[in-house]
Amino acid sequence: MKIMINGVDADIRTENEKTLGEVLSVLDGWLCGSGYRLSGLNVNGETINAGSVESFFYRDIDTVETLDISASSLPQLLAESYLNLIQDIDEYETLNIDDKPMFIENWKESPQAGMLSEQSPDIYNLAVKTFSGEFIGNSLPSELPESSDPPLRLFALERFRELQDPVSEFKRIESLVLNVCLKLEEIPLDFQTGKDASAMEKINCFSGIAEKIFRIISILKLGSYPINEITVNDMPLGAYINEFDAALREMLAANERSDTILVGDIAEYEMAPRLRGLYASIFDYIKGE
Repeated sequence: MKIMINGVDADIRTENEKTLGEVLSVLDGWLCGSGYRLSGLNVNGETINAGSVESFFYRDIDTVETLDISASSLPQLLAESYLNLIQDIDEYETLNIDDKPMFIENWKESPQAGMLSEQSPDIYNLAVKTFSGEFIGNSLPSELPESSDPPLRLFALERFRELQDPVSEFKRIESLVLNVCLKLEEIPLDFQTGKDASAMEKINCFSGIAEKIFRIISILKLGSYPINEITVNDMPLGAYINEFDAALREMLAANERSDTILVGDIAEYEMAPRLRGLYASIFDYIKGE
């Protein structure tokens, strides 16, 4: 059996595998370890669709002359899932109320739902709530203005932009990051003057922008950007992120204990300068892109 990946001879030979399913399981594991996923299948020149692929799993490999699998990178597949989700939202909005219950059940079985459940559980859960009619509120991505669009669409578009052009998306949030750092420095005074609600709102803003930065860092690492070479305040990026995470956990633990003094100190003297340093170092590295 000749095995090809994206039409190119992969020079892979079977060992103890007896069925096509066993071969695909090995290949899928290898692809996942390389940051890719199996996205298509062609057996003996016949393209196998999603509905019939299971019937081929028990096929004896002696009956297979050529196996050509399509492999796509994880960011590519995730971006496609967000695009499909946006189309799903458009379809959902055209349905009458009687057809919507069946829509959510069918959507949960879709490839995009499976990918989002695995890679973006927050978006998956928001989609389930939205398509089930359970979502109430107008929470938006932290860097987006108020909009009449449903939050699910705005979040999906945001994540799609991050995957399609992480460099531009990272540059776009410069003013937001600087503003969040200023907000962090205001938190001690907020607590001292009894403005606890304002302090918590600022912590939530910080949490949202920090999550976005780390998402983009992960995307850049999967791409062609050797950002692990970056140093932040003379510290390797990985070590800096570890210290950032440790400080963040300490602040969240203090917040759970209602230790507002410690929360304020960590926000002002730890998180604000760390966030500035992290963003500035990566921004300087990619600004020529």
